[in-house]
Amino acid sequence: MTKRYQAPIVKKAFDILTAISRSGKGLRISDISACLDISKSTVHGITAALEEQGAIRRDPVSKRYTIGLTLMELGKAAYERVDIIQTARPVMEHLMEQCNESVFLGIRNQDRVTVIDIVESRKDFKISSPIGTPLPLLAGAVGKAFLACMPPADAADYLKAHPIRRFTARTIIDPDVYLEELHTVKSRGYALDDEEYLVGVRAVAVCLSPFSDQLPALWVVGFKAGMSDDQMPHIIDQTLDAARRINRALA
Repeated sequence: MTKRYQAPIVKKAFDILTAISRSGKGLRISDISACLDISKSTVHGITAALEEQGAIRRDPVSKRYTIGLTLMELGKAAYERVDIIQTARPVMEHLMEQCNESVFLGIRNQDRVTVIDIVESRKDFKISSPIGTPLPLLAGAVGKAFLACMPPADAADYLKAHPIRRFTARTIIDPDVYLEELHTVKSRGYALDDEEYLVGVRAVAVCLSPFSDQLPALWVVGFKAGMSDDQMPHIIDQTLDAARRINRALA
């Protein structure tokens, strides 16, 4: 097995941050040096860089370092992401049991959609994707759901700057037709994907209410045999109901 390279300076920086965060009154350079067995010159260089980025702050009187606002903001963002996952998870599990298809939770990240949680179907053959997987924004139901939340003019500008890639023979690549589809999505409150991203796969997606600075979405994905024309109305209703329940819990 190939041993992964670990940047020593990065590890030392995290060790310093950890030591400072665990201290009650903050640490001086001499304290950090003695605690971590790192030379004072190295500690001085790392703390100067961390202070410049706002990760730590130095009291001008005591010379002690404490955690800075940048780390607090990063911690808040991480906590909020965990909070939405914990809130949505039981609803997603219930939705999976009702539909017997995989249920995804994701957030928009510029031109991508990042999967932040998934409840897999119990079926032997199911759609799955690792948490953290980035999906193209202009692919399938979830992308339509996100773009339908934008003002029409902004969505049109986005499509001009980002040509739609053809994934299957059913992918909508005409910007005008896509914009008409977004209007339909906005009016009915959900987006559909009928083999537009993956052959033989259907999906239903709903945008959730904005949470902090994030725009999350919920979507159900399965093979067309399980998400048949007869089953789709039930799956759509259950997905919309799940989205309402998550929104109420996050409000």
